[in-house]
Amino acid sequence: MTNDAVLDSRRGWFTVVAAFVSCAVTLGTAYSFGAFFESMSDEFGTAAGRTAVIFGVTTFTFFWLSMATGRILDRFGPRVVLLIGAASYCAGLLLTARVESLTLGYLTYGAGVGLAAACGYVPMIAMVGGWFDRNRAVAVGIAVAGIGVGTLIMSPLSAALIERFGWRDTYDLLAVVGTAMLLACVPLAATPPGQSGPVASRFRDAIGSPVFRRLHLSGFFLGLALFVPFAFVGQYAKESGVSPVQASVLVGVLGGASVVSRIGFGALVNRFGSFRLYRTCFLIHAASFLVWLSAGSSFVVLVLFVLVLGVGYGGFVALGPIVVADRMGVVGLGSLLGLLYTAPGLGALLGAPLAGVLIDRTGSYTTSIIGCVAAASIGFVLLFGLPMTNQGRLERAETAKG
Repeated sequence: MTNDAVLDSRRGWFTVVAAFVSCAVTLGTAYSFGAFFESMSDEFGTAAGRTAVIFGVTTFTFFWLSMATGRILDRFGPRVVLLIGAASYCAGLLLTARVESLTLGYLTYGAGVGLAAACGYVPMIAMVGGWFDRNRAVAVGIAVAGIGVGTLIMSPLSAALIERFGWRDTYDLLAVVGTAMLLACVPLAATPPGQSGPVASRFRDAIGSPVFRRLHLSGFFLGLALFVPFAFVGQYAKESGVSPVQASVLVGVLGGASVVSRIGFGALVNRFGSFRLYRTCFLIHAASFLVWLSAGSSFVVLVLFVLVLGVGYGGFVALGPIVVADRMGVVGLGSLLGLLYTAPGLGALLGAPLAGVLIDRTGSYTTSIIGCVAAASIGFVLLFGLPMTNQGRLERAETAKG
């Protein structure tokens, strides 16, 4: 084994770059859907609830297919996963740019971008986690910061491109540039040291763990709330008199705040403990929706809302892999994370479209926002009573590997 193929080595930091870029491209695209919302809704003549199904399907597909892409990582390595993601990303956006019905867009965008995100996030973060021991929290924090950077850039950029070229040509442009960036990540990715062959699935270990099941359930309730603003906060702002580009900046600010918190929470793990910080992020989510509830038509308060939400969201994403690794080890982390994230994926599938239906029927966002407060609060309460060490981490399970 060369010096570049050991834990916490220089080679490991190349995988961080690959994960950062893949997260930025795939999740940045998925989370910028709010910038396309009005244009697609107007062209196809669909209400908010039906249009939001695209985002729900995409997020659901992304999280649930992460079980499969996590296993592909464990069996065939990260480069195969990235190649699949690049192909799916390109095909999904090019086909979406040519659909003549919103229903077909559920398939092209939902499946295409959803599969790309499933390749670009969970497997890549699992790869990074396997390359580090001493610096794992910081490395994972930097890698997942790519999601925030991608969202920060992609949402306002997409809105500006849509105003100039239209939503279809914008998807064509993203397909070409984003695919090239994903392909550039392939040589940077590498299987972690000590994992020379296929790794057995850890699904049985996870399903048999009451602690993992509680983490899973809490993630579902958070997912019901978390993804509603990605689909609707921009539309809410525009209905309050804010310009389309300025409204799209809200999702970008959310992404920017999550960048700081992803890295910041990673740096604080050794001092406060991964699980203690993870649980705090659920409380931050619930508090953020109270800010939205009080925003009215104030753009300044809306910015405050997405800033607070971004802090909680970034910490949730950065700390989840660390919490699972602390409890169950890093061997087979791809399958463990893939299973864990099916919960927020199901929450996203139900949460955003349900919020859209409530908005359509009531003519107001109030009921949907109150539902988000309740769902995030339930997720927070579910995290109490789990076995935690004095250092603020979950206790190591007897079945932990690595």
